[in-house]
Amino acid sequence: MDALQQLRWSLGSPLVITSGYRSPKHSIEAAKIAKGGPGGAHTTGKAVDIACDRAFAYQVLSSALRAGFTGIGIQQKGDGRFLHLDYIRPGDGFHVPRPSIWSY
Repeated sequence: MDALQQLRWSLGSPLVITSGYRSPKHSIEAAKIAKGGPGGAHTTGKAVDIACDRAFAYQVLSSALRAGFTGIGIQQKGDGRFLHLDYIRPGDGFHVPRPSIWSY
């Protein structure tokens, strides 16, 4: 939450969070678990998806890197554009190496 608040302050703008904490029973997380993997970063309470596009998405991305977010997912095609941001640190026991940036 501190890193997210720092991000908001640096942007000087409110952020629309489309997904925050997800229960392991949430359909997206349950599908990951059913395949034998762990739930995603949202199940740890350390991830958010922020609705943003185009120039504002670039501003959020730049500020997120400076704020220390270590997982950044980029969805900038079609409807429902967003950035996934998480704050997983080495040693947190998460299954994907950090830092990491990916696209959907």
